[in-house]
Amino acid sequence: MRVLGVDPGLTRCGVGVVEGVAGRPLTMRGVGVVRTAPDADLAHRLVAIEQGLEAWLDEHQPEFVAVERVFSQHNVRTVMGTAQASAVALLCAARRGIPVALHTPSEVKAAVTGSGRADKAQVGAMVTRLLRLDAPPKPADAADALALAICHIWRAPAQQRLQQAVAQNRLQQAVAQHAAKTSHEAKASRAAKTSHTSKGRTA
Repeated sequence: MRVLGVDPGLTRCGVGVVEGVAGRPLTMRGVGVVRTAPDADLAHRLVAIEQGLEAWLDEHQPEFVAVERVFSQHNVRTVMGTAQASAVALLCAARRGIPVALHTPSEVKAAVTGSGRADKAQVGAMVTRLLRLDAPPKPADAADALALAICHIWRAPAQQRLQQAVAQNRLQQAVAQHAAKTSHEAKASRAAKTSHTSKGRTA
């Protein structure tokens, strides 16, 4: 499984590609950031992020894209920028038909470090260890992107089993509802025939 992790941001959008499967050593295929100038026009910054992400998608051909889920913060301006960059990542992946997964920061931290309250230094240290790197990726946005990819690889099997269980449950419910409806219609049909026969005999 090859996953492109995206830590969305307008000024620095972290990107990292990790390949492997849960339970086995993982391999980093690439890491970096897509940068835009803070004083540039918003529309042009979003275009630059799109172009940067498209280049990563072209080069690495990921099977999945994992994006950090935007959550509420006190700084509304920061949230808006993060949400806009996140939307660009979703668009780029969807346009290519690549499945997208959203993971909250706490989910990523818990998956990588074992604690949903870990700080960036702890996340960077664990990413370095898990991917057998010489040093933590810089800046922190890049390390966070790799952590997102790692999180998805590790969580994907469990998510797939859950989705399969939900789908199976829905199928069973649909079959049961169809059987109940068919039984009800059959009973109604027999009742109607019986009523018609009784009226005919009375006449």
